[in-house]
Amino acid sequence: MHAKKTDAAPVTFEPEFIAAIKQLSEELICFNQVLGLKLDHITPTEVTAHIDMRPQLVGHFAYNRIHGGAISAGLDAMGGIALMVALAAKHMDEPVLQRMQRFAKIGTIDLRVDYLRPGIGERFTLRAEVLRLGSRVGTTRMEFLGADGALLSAGMAAYIVS
Repeated sequence: MHAKKTDAAPVTFEPEFIAAIKQLSEELICFNQVLGLKLDHITPTEVTAHIDMRPQLVGHFAYNRIHGGAISAGLDAMGGIALMVALAAKHMDEPVLQRMQRFAKIGTIDLRVDYLRPGIGERFTLRAEVLRLGSRVGTTRMEFLGADGALLSAGMAAYIVS
């Protein structure tokens, strides 16, 4: 995924915001703990994370393949996180806590996932970017990648943001 070029000054998040978004995403959203979702890289235009394969995520026991629901949930989580980060970047004039409070109304409206290849491996990378962030709705594109970088699943989603 490639970010669009803009003339705006790049946004740099404070360590306090990075810590807060990680805590929200990895600890406070309990289902993300079930998935084992861990954020790796956070910028205003893209977020990346990983999920380590473990027995609780197996969908096909004979192949040790990750369950499609885990893939879908991971992609949905990443789309929401990408929107949170993009929303925060629009309001850098606000304190971190006030920016974090803006996330309370974010919810999935529509989610589409294309399963392209079997999810077999020890670790998976997830990546998401915001395609459009309007005043009421945001649209994201997400990827679920194997350890070798192969695209295993792709998603698009729309979220209510206000």
